[in-house]
Amino acid sequence: MAKPQPGTKVRLAPEDEYTHTPDAASNYNESMYFNMFDPVRKTGGWFRLGNRPNEGYAEMSNCLYLPDGRVAFMYARPKITSNEAMNAGGMKFEVIEPFKRLRVTYSGKAVVLARPFDMADPAKAFKENPVVPCEVELDYEGVSPMFGGETVKEDGSPLDIDPEKSFAKAHYEQHMAAKGHFKVGDEKFEVSGFGLRDKSWGPRYWQAIHWYRWLPMNFGRDFGMMISVVTNAEGKQHQGGMVLKDGKYDLIKSCRIESDWDENWYQTALRAHVETEAGAVYDVEGRVLSLIPLRNRRKDANGEDLNTRITEGMTEYRCNGMTGYGLSEYLDQIVDGKPVGAGH
Repeated sequence: MAKPQPGTKVRLAPEDEYTHTPDAASNYNESMYFNMFDPVRKTGGWFRLGNRPNEGYAEMSNCLYLPDGRVAFMYARPKITSNEAMNAGGMKFEVIEPFKRLRVTYSGKAVVLARPFDMADPAKAFKENPVVPCEVELDYEGVSPMFGGETVKEDGSPLDIDPEKSFAKAHYEQHMAAKGHFKVGDEKFEVSGFGLRDKSWGPRYWQAIHWYRWLPMNFGRDFGMMISVVTNAEGKQHQGGMVLKDGKYDLIKSCRIESDWDENWYQTALRAHVETEAGAVYDVEGRVLSLIPLRNRRKDANGEDLNTRITEGMTEYRCNGMTGYGLSEYLDQIVDGKPVGAGH
């Protein structure tokens, strides 16, 4: 997150952990997201609920990376009538103690993909792969300060936002420890590891960003990072994120990410160079262990098809002689069949 512009400040309060009163924008979205990866079992997952109360539905995603390379996945758009809770489609997020303890549960179905790339064609993937009962129970504990919040005017009043071009008016993140279990069909996986969560609210279209690279990672309880590169359609880029070290965040001043690709323009490996505001320098190497491609599509006001691709790779990271785990999430708009950020 960039430093606030003159005349603004960043506000974050414990009550922001709970749902907000939606504003009038038709595309108002309030979402919470959690990931976690077990460094011993080399398994993990991520979980998201995005309430769109003014549109009458939520977006629910449940994604589990299993130790043998399979991915268990479910996506749904359950109907909702309010924004009173993060509880839809079998997934529930509970705030036990703001900024400190949260709980994630899911009870429903999941398609088990021996070939996760199948999800590039969702209808075919669900038709040709087994769909089994799935359960997730995870208890999360904050291991870092909070990062981010809502940017408001100095007097506390909200900023003026164009809903058509918005991705969120407020956003925060936190590194976490997590433990619990996954059940996929007859298999049960006890897990204990680390991850990152975020929360955002405000108008959102997935097409508001041209492309981004988002790298959340943990090397243990006391060392982690979130590296972010976001680029708009005019080529203006924001580099940022933070490094967690010994319970404190050191903000990233600049970063550079170089990626390796396969024939589908899916990331296979990456190298990141990070420089922080405190003067620290880090070089990170990442190797993608398992990747699932997802998409979001809608029509614009002129009826033109808009197609956003999001590739979610469970990634093994190395930095300063340590090995950690996390995600490489690459979002691209697809134009003429190709991701716009290909090569970056």
